[in-house]
Amino acid sequence: MKVLLVSHNYPPRHLAGTEVYTANLARELIRRGHTVLVFTSEKEVSLPHGSSREREHEGVPVLEVINNLHYKNFKETWDLPAVDRIFEDTVQRFAPDVVHIQHLMYLSVGIAEMAAAQGAGVVYSLHDFWLECPRFGQRVHAEGSICHTINVARCAECLASSRLGNSALEQRVGGFLAALRSATGVDLAAPVRLAGDWLRARGEKTGVASDPVQLAGLEADLRERAEGLRSRLLPVVDRFLAPSAFLARELGAWGLPREKLTHLKSGVDIDALQAAPKSPRGKNLRVGFLGTLAPIKGAHILLGAWARLSPEACARGELVIHGPSTRDLEYAGRLQELAAKSSARVAGALARDEVPGALARIDLLVVPSLWYENQPLVILEALAVRTPVLVSDLGGMAELVHDGREGFRFPVGDEEALAELLEGLLQEPERLDGLFASAPDVPSLAEQTDAILKVYDSVRGAR
Repeated sequence: MKVLLVSHNYPPRHLAGTEVYTANLARELIRRGHTVLVFTSEKEVSLPHGSSREREHEGVPVLEVINNLHYKNFKETWDLPAVDRIFEDTVQRFAPDVVHIQHLMYLSVGIAEMAAAQGAGVVYSLHDFWLECPRFGQRVHAEGSICHTINVARCAECLASSRLGNSALEQRVGGFLAALRSATGVDLAAPVRLAGDWLRARGEKTGVASDPVQLAGLEADLRERAEGLRSRLLPVVDRFLAPSAFLARELGAWGLPREKLTHLKSGVDIDALQAAPKSPRGKNLRVGFLGTLAPIKGAHILLGAWARLSPEACARGELVIHGPSTRDLEYAGRLQELAAKSSARVAGALARDEVPGALARIDLLVVPSLWYENQPLVILEALAVRTPVLVSDLGGMAELVHDGREGFRFPVGDEEALAELLEGLLQEPERLDGLFASAPDVPSLAEQTDAILKVYDSVRGAR
């Protein structure tokens, strides 16, 4: 069949969980003889906002919409006519049997409507809380605290303290760069992007706006967004897929109909992971963190816990932090300082093909995230090769790791509790040997694709 996959971002520049999931699925579908096209967005300030380009990545054809975040108003963060026009042309030319949406951030709700109007079955995988949380779908307030309960007044304060689009100055600079590239071929996007990331990290507002008129307007915008997404998506999406039961419950409460909502676990490429032979545990317990170096991922919690260890326990272990740091250079510098004080090491980012080797070299993975993670890919990958995991007891993470079975859980953000767990395992590493008495419940990429193809057949039949 012909499958059009829709994702907000795509490799090689973007390698977070949703992007990797989409790329794995695309390659597996092609391997099985299906025709696949990926529709995605990219921020490229030296190209005109609203333009598009075609490329290929690892044998997968990709069509990218250039979205430089030049939003005229808040509504364009979820309903963007420039994206709709390009998608309408794409869906008419490609004529897919199924459109499988992974994420609509930086894209537009109109995509689902146009897919259904073309006669395609429409599937929507839920990777985070973007439908109910416009601030990147993370349910994290601007100052970093967890949003446990959705409240539109509190959401308005959060939104007023956040930047979802580019400033007028950034838009003018982008227009200049696009004109320069068109006239001369000179592309200054990379250095300008790095400079912009640094300036945003330095200047991000974290206070709460207090203008009642502004807040009232934002509350109205948020209500319009919630009502618009529900009224436009629910009639045209045939099936919503939720990798974690927690996410399914939360978005069911938000308004997704139970009869259209299916809990379907994510799969991993077990063969690729097992190709890296596991290194036997040595004299020191090797502890690792693999993830983006952003505050909500909690690497600072792990380093703070490591600094609390007794000298004897610390001498029995080694801690390595892996992750890209370009998005928040100030935070990355803070991690380097914490690591220097606690005999840990910040070793930089890993390429995707380096992850199996990294998991094979560690004895214990720590995932101290400070938000409601859905079903982190790195946890699934660790479980697939039977690497024990310490996780925050929150959201989908708590579903994957059970105390004494695959690892251990600790209260989210609690350095002292994490330090106590680490202290015990460093003093008695043999406790890890009793884990994984039964095989971990992690689907393979092939098993996941089998399940998804059954969903595709079902929605095609319905159409």
